[in-house]
Amino acid sequence: MSDALKHECGIALIRLLKPLEYYKQKYGSALYGVNKMYLMMEKQHNRGQDGAGFASIKLDTQPGERYISRVRSIAQQPIQDIFSQINDRVNKELNEHPEYANSAELQKKHIPYIGELLLGHVRYGTFGKNSVESVHPFLRQNNWMHRNLILAGNFNMTNVTELFKNLVELGQHPKEYTDTITIMEKIGHFLDDSVSKIYKTLKKEGYNKSECSPLIAERLKLDKILKKAAKNWDGGYAIAGLLGHGDSFVLRDPAGIRPTYYYKDEEVVVVASERPVIQTVFNVDFDDVKELDPGCALITKKSGETSIKQILKPLERKACSFERIYFSRGSDAEIYKERKLLGKLIMPKVLESINYDIKNSVFSYIPNTAETSFFGMIETVEDFLNKKKTDAILKGKRSLSAEKVTEVLSEHPRIEKIAIKDVKLRTFITEDSSRDDLVAHVYDVTYGVIKPNDNLVIIDDSIVRGTTLKMSILKMLDRLNPKKIVIVSSAPQIRYPDCYGIDMANLESLIAFKAALELLKDINKYDIVETVYNKCKAQIGLDDKHVKNYVKDIYNLFTAEQISDKISQLLTNNTVKADVKIIFQPIESLHKACPKNLGDWYFTGNYPTAGGNRVVNRAFLNFYEGNKERAY
Repeated sequence: MSDALKHECGIALIRLLKPLEYYKQKYGSALYGVNKMYLMMEKQHNRGQDGAGFASIKLDTQPGERYISRVRSIAQQPIQDIFSQINDRVNKELNEHPEYANSAELQKKHIPYIGELLLGHVRYGTFGKNSVESVHPFLRQNNWMHRNLILAGNFNMTNVTELFKNLVELGQHPKEYTDTITIMEKIGHFLDDSVSKIYKTLKKEGYNKSECSPLIAERLKLDKILKKAAKNWDGGYAIAGLLGHGDSFVLRDPAGIRPTYYYKDEEVVVVASERPVIQTVFNVDFDDVKELDPGCALITKKSGETSIKQILKPLERKACSFERIYFSRGSDAEIYKERKLLGKLIMPKVLESINYDIKNSVFSYIPNTAETSFFGMIETVEDFLNKKKTDAILKGKRSLSAEKVTEVLSEHPRIEKIAIKDVKLRTFITEDSSRDDLVAHVYDVTYGVIKPNDNLVIIDDSIVRGTTLKMSILKMLDRLNPKKIVIVSSAPQIRYPDCYGIDMANLESLIAFKAALELLKDINKYDIVETVYNKCKAQIGLDDKHVKNYVKDIYNLFTAEQISDKISQLLTNNTVKADVKIIFQPIESLHKACPKNLGDWYFTGNYPTAGGNRVVNRAFLNFYEGNKERAY
């Protein structure tokens, strides 16, 4: 509950389809695109707070004029830092050259960052160091305008080792061993190759060198380049790229794991990781924003022509369900409904756990992201009470006094704000040796609302590692002296690592895995751990499509209820006086609530790509061998 669970990042792309003077005249500023990008990045800051980056490209510049600008930051408020730098530079130029103020053309020519093509990125680091060099967008520079490539993405590749090796075999010498550099150089290789081939063809047709440049821009086929580059990628991704001359693309993985939305009208082409971002910033309706189909790329040529091309054959759609449960903002109309339904669907098990004693139960939620599921949960409680009231009145309609009717009708769910997170304190907790005591004070508790005979029901999005729950929240709630504490997870048990962008790279930190191991000890079958290890080890070197997830063998011996009960035991100790029950969302209910987003590999072990099974087996090998390295 409330463990630090990080999402890799979010992307934002804007292509202005009109000259900058158009936006200056209509909206009052040549900075229209920059201002919109600021809003889009701020609206996605929930997706990444370790760093942020911005890049822009000016179209149709003259040789010798700067046409690419980029700024990145890992400051405490990186988005604010980036746009403060941009504003400072713009204001400096305008103060020194007042003649620029009334001309969008002069501003574009002389002031950095003002351009027609803009790319933004917010980052949570899951792989590599959190340095400014790790922050997107990445830039591959070249003196040929067409070969400049700017790349940013929300992605993680499971087979970066293989992809890196392929680059080396091509004769390249990548400067870093990361998936971002590897992907950028892979695209760059085929971009270089395509530009060279087009140039040779144009020379044969009789064009001189200077005449070739605009013709290369016209003839360049981004879809063909992406098909070659992405042929062997294995992972979840939404990757955005800009070419120096003005082409752009956004490519989504064939299983639809990572989310991608777009909008287009006569003024702009816009792409973001979340639908409400586009709706809010550009004031458009839900139906105006489209989801990019899996395996497809949205491509915009320098001319402004926009098309959607299928790059990879779509796989079975396995869009990430964690996006719906936790990561994406709940202001999306569909996500809001789904989160409420998650709360509703789990409530029957909760009512059973408190023996339907609504009168002596208090309901709340931790953290704020669980609020929508909480609303759904309370609606179910109210439905239950309404039926109970109706039955009571109909059953005793002739004998009930007015006072008794009033008493029956007055029963309602007791809703309280039980815990409040102290954000300032959270940022202070850094030293491991004193962390446990500090973690216990991350939340402030509301005293005086719990009676000694009360049940306390708390819902959260998910329970991953259980550290904060054990070290802080359960102890804190127990100080209120409830009879029973029911912790409700709107997500199922997280049993397997993720390898597509969420920071869950190992098995041993997952509380569900720890519980399964303890259950094996309880039934004297811990030797299965060695059996699974040997099965995983035997698969080393196999082609990914032949690799199986043998870690499932450990969980298959137990019911979800048995694992939940063991998790309850592991997260409580002698200092907790109340009876503690932990309830997880069933997989079937998750699928019912989020029917379009059935990606559930962290719950079920059913990975949507072949590389996922290799990663989970490597994670198990690392656990067994005591290896602290990442599994991918």
